[in-house]
Amino acid sequence: MSGLAKQLSVDGVPIVRLESDFLKVDVAPDIGGRTISLVDKKTGYEFLWRNRNLRLQPLPAGSEYDPNFYGGIDELMPNDIPEKINGVDCPDHGELWTTALTYRQNGERLILEGRLPKCGLTYAREMWLRSDAPYLEFRYRISNPTAEARDFLWKLHAALAVEAGDLIECPARTGQVVDLAYSRQKSIAPFGWPKVDGAAVNVVPARDGTMDFFYLSDLAAGEIAWSRPGAGLKFGYHFDRKVFPYAWIFASYGGFLRHYTVILEPCTTMPISVNEAASKRQCSRLQPGQSLETAVSIYAGQANV
Repeated sequence: MSGLAKQLSVDGVPIVRLESDFLKVDVAPDIGGRTISLVDKKTGYEFLWRNRNLRLQPLPAGSEYDPNFYGGIDELMPNDIPEKINGVDCPDHGELWTTALTYRQNGERLILEGRLPKCGLTYAREMWLRSDAPYLEFRYRISNPTAEARDFLWKLHAALAVEAGDLIECPARTGQVVDLAYSRQKSIAPFGWPKVDGAAVNVVPARDGTMDFFYLSDLAAGEIAWSRPGAGLKFGYHFDRKVFPYAWIFASYGGFLRHYTVILEPCTTMPISVNEAASKRQCSRLQPGQSLETAVSIYAGQANV
């Protein structure tokens, strides 16, 4: 059994549901195509964290991200921190998360499309559930119809429900703290992932009021995952390393607005400033008329896969 149901809503916001024998997935097209729920139907487990203090609601372009952090799966484009890129003032966490996307159905696939009003990039996402396994599949097309080249960050941003003892797994060779103000670590020196001074930093601690914020690079494969060994559950991204050569991790163990979540973030860019990354040729860049196409998968099911 699989298909789409369109006439749903959460807090008055229209929701599109994709459902298979394995997964139930709810998407809010009006809010950047945010995925607000991803449930394993066998166990009833909700993989995604959400901020219970907030209602689901559209927000004006240029809104501040952190106080409006709802959770689920966002995508950030064309930037993270506010900065002027290619002469365009880009707002906090970019434009996509506040952009209403049009949507349509093509068989059992959901197609979302929109244009970022300031930088002018166009965004298209096709998403569907596999009928034979607990996979959520995506196909993307990002295009630059403007007359100017565009440097940009594109980051997938899945906030997961966590508990002590969960594992964060990524075949990265190198880790580095993004910002000491958002970290329980004491140095921004690169280290051999996943250990800092002999201690594993990929094991989720109890809610102890700390945070972590890492860049991961030199990936052996395009993968990053969360798992809960005791329950046999896994959530994992699979992606093309040529498009997403980096993976970021932001984790709040109670230290960021008292949230308790780990965010897995395959990313086109390192470091966080697109301008700095562009100077190092470590971000996405589209010339006028150029497009980027890629596929991404999310596995959400038993941990032995």
